[in-house]
Amino acid sequence: MSYTAPLKDMLFVMNELAGLSAVNSLPGCEDATPETAEAILEENAKFCSEVIAPLNHAGDKEPSAWADGRVTTSPGFKEAFRQFGEAGWQGVQHPVEFGGQGLPKLVATPCIEMLNSANLSFALCPLLTDGTIEALMTAGTQQQKETYIANFISGKWTGTMNLTEPQAGSDLALVRTRAVPEGDGTYRIFGTKIFITYGEHDMAENIVHLVLARTPNAPEGVKGISLFIVPKFLVNADGSLGARNDVHCVSIEHKLGIKASPTAVLQFGDHGGAIGTLVGEENRGLEYMFIMMNAARFAVGIQGLSVSERAYQQAVAYARDRVQSRDLAGSPGPVAIIHQPDVRRMLMSMRAQIEAARALAYVAAATSDAAHFSDDEATRKSNQAFYEYLVPIVKGWTTELSIDVTSTGVQVHGGMGFIEETGAAQYYRDARILPIYEGTTAIQANDLVGRKTVRDGGAVAKGIIGQVRKTVAELQGDAALAPIAQRLGEAADALEQVVDYVVGNVKSDIKAVFAGSVPYLKMAGVVLGGWQMARAAVVASTKLKSGEGDSKFYEAKLVTARFFADQILPQALAYRTAIVEGGQAVLALAEDQF
Repeated sequence: MSYTAPLKDMLFVMNELAGLSAVNSLPGCEDATPETAEAILEENAKFCSEVIAPLNHAGDKEPSAWADGRVTTSPGFKEAFRQFGEAGWQGVQHPVEFGGQGLPKLVATPCIEMLNSANLSFALCPLLTDGTIEALMTAGTQQQKETYIANFISGKWTGTMNLTEPQAGSDLALVRTRAVPEGDGTYRIFGTKIFITYGEHDMAENIVHLVLARTPNAPEGVKGISLFIVPKFLVNADGSLGARNDVHCVSIEHKLGIKASPTAVLQFGDHGGAIGTLVGEENRGLEYMFIMMNAARFAVGIQGLSVSERAYQQAVAYARDRVQSRDLAGSPGPVAIIHQPDVRRMLMSMRAQIEAARALAYVAAATSDAAHFSDDEATRKSNQAFYEYLVPIVKGWTTELSIDVTSTGVQVHGGMGFIEETGAAQYYRDARILPIYEGTTAIQANDLVGRKTVRDGGAVAKGIIGQVRKTVAELQGDAALAPIAQRLGEAADALEQVVDYVVGNVKSDIKAVFAGSVPYLKMAGVVLGGWQMARAAVVASTKLKSGEGDSKFYEAKLVTARFFADQILPQALAYRTAIVEGGQAVLALAEDQF
């Protein structure tokens, strides 16, 4: 199945909902004109569809392989990664001074979406490298930046994130990897890290690991964790590669999906200690790693959107081609299954959720740009709070819906979807990791409740709900959009009731509140996704009335927004009941009753 980037919808969302012109007006974003952004997206779409997408199914059939400590990636990956680096795609959002393009996150986000739609396994390597760059840009010394970042952006080197250990999954307080100071500014690293994406491969000259470890006499728990740069090959003073470091891949995992992406078990220090250098200050490692994790969490949300889009494209193509049964309204003979009402329902469900997730993610990206580039401190602060509220939703809601969307894609295929040769099953299998890695949905939901809602008494959440209500009022001015206004208004009311419940009960009944944390996250995704679809409906209606642009596109956008309002938004009311009234039932059974 080929991949065609949904450029028209991407550009619509960037320009009409995320406000590319406003981002373009920010200091440092002057090059991100709508014309430049469109040209970049068109070129990226061509590269992803022609170079990366053809490797997706083949990589699933012939995954990365480990032998004698070395990993050989799937056929074609090495050459494609070379082209990826040479074309400058790793550097879209990274600083010009290190060879990047210096463009805002809003322009980079659709490029990341296209790469992941083309090939999720391949895209994981650039994803981790992006996070490594973010961490070093924030906490690294100038020498560390100059040594590593240009090599990352060029594609010569790649980066990894090393948190998890056999005994320390999500609980990083249990990290045991040791970092022993040598007295010359370096440390000897000893320990085992698991689930390291692209921890070993053959696509780049060097692999640079960011590793969480404890120094001697460090405080217990997460307060005693430091962050270290541990390259596969040591880097000489002149920037050339030196001796092999004492970090080795002892195996890679055999997985349900993303099979072409090597997930490594790394052993540090079996031969005297791996040489590492400290990032920032000792005992602040988790703080620095969270920079990388937050970048990765947003990117994983985009992965959920991407694999959903790919599954939708294949399902539509199959539904148009598969002839089966007569039309319910009568037909001379069998018709393509896209004529059948339930197939239409499934395809519309896929489409509507994808468009809502794309809009919410791109709006979040624009909010991040305002937080970083605005010259007004109050604007930066308010946008940063908005973005931080959205990140766990983009990650959690979008990856959870990707399970439903890719499963529906299999269902559209019927029995043929269960057969690997059609390719529909790969998207379903690949998607299953997305709500798990970079923090499970429950971890995202705990963050949404604790840090993003309770900490400020629901102020940011209430502010966002206030913006939703402004859109409701705008919709009410157009009789054709009134049904969307009604659904969105009801959903906003329900979300506010949940925010009040969370803030009002977290001290008196904390377990009941957190029993509803994942439903709260999903509800926020549904409501805020519905908000973006409603905003899209306003734009589409205005364009149609003025006779401007592609009328078929805007008509489809209106229908899809109405579908979301009628079929998806009512879920918010059910979530409200489950959260506010259902917590006790979650906790009522004793452990031995399960």
